[in-house]
Amino acid sequence: MSIRSNRKEEHLALAQKFFDAKQKNSFDQMHLLRPALPESKAALATIKTSMFGKSVNAPFFINAMTGGSPKSLAINRTLGQIAGKTKIALALGSASILVKEPDQLASFYVAREANPDGVIIVNVNALTKPHDAQKIVTELAADALQIHLNTVQEIAMPEGDRDFYWLDNLKQIRQTVTVPIIIKEVGFGLDAASIRLLKESGFNLFDLAGSGGTNFAQIENARNNHDVSYLADIGLPTVIATMMAAREETDFIVSGGIRNPLDIFKGLCLGGKYVGIANTFLQAMQEHGSQYLLELIEGWQEELANLLAIYGQHDLEHLTELKQYYDLPLKSLIEQLL
Repeated sequence: MSIRSNRKEEHLALAQKFFDAKQKNSFDQMHLLRPALPESKAALATIKTSMFGKSVNAPFFINAMTGGSPKSLAINRTLGQIAGKTKIALALGSASILVKEPDQLASFYVAREANPDGVIIVNVNALTKPHDAQKIVTELAADALQIHLNTVQEIAMPEGDRDFYWLDNLKQIRQTVTVPIIIKEVGFGLDAASIRLLKESGFNLFDLAGSGGTNFAQIENARNNHDVSYLADIGLPTVIATMMAAREETDFIVSGGIRNPLDIFKGLCLGGKYVGIANTFLQAMQEHGSQYLLELIEGWQEELANLLAIYGQHDLEHLTELKQYYDLPLKSLIEQLL
């Protein structure tokens, strides 16, 4: 197994090791005012939407996890099958490995084979050459491309990059790639100034990936020969990152610490176009099996529709109108940063 493939396997093992299903995050400090008389009815039709020109059964999806190793091949095949059966989108893990190890293509393409008509999103790093990014999009028949920004992870990673002059290459990728592009953080949150700069450069869809879920500084610290654990706490909470994006008047995906349907609902109420879930789904599958994850996602679709009914909502379009209130620590952050 190559060094890159081995790192993919290590990431999977460490994501499982550090996963905490009950981990507290900023969603716990955000609340929504509920009408006692909602005048509504729970129906799965209320949560259906479209994504990159294709119909999906829910506004949440399986976010980027893995690819490029033997274990990830099996995972991506199963995730592709589940995404197809539940009719939700699937984002694959970083496929940048394919530039130097094209023989790993199958570990990603199995998802498209398992879900030929569904929404598949591919993922590359910010320094991927534009023609390589387009080649990966074409080979995987992708509906969209995620480009991840992971400076904190790179610094924590023993073999990580130290050169973060990325913007010019991002612009060249945008001019070359023929599918929609998502600029994605990896668990430390996209800030308003960066969103503004990227918007000025022609990007218009962002995956915020705030802190509160998988922590790649923690994961890379476990692979390091010196302590960089102090990096684990420098992320921007997901709720704050979401509020920043909303003020920039751009389309965005809410991710980072999504643990249940109520977190999804809150993310949509904050203005998210979609909500991405990664490690919660991955660990459900690894601990309990593929059938369990399939039933979990189907259950979440029903529960999200139930939440719309509880809060008197008949579709996804007006969720931002629900009154929000916050616990004092989060309210203080909002006052300081927004």
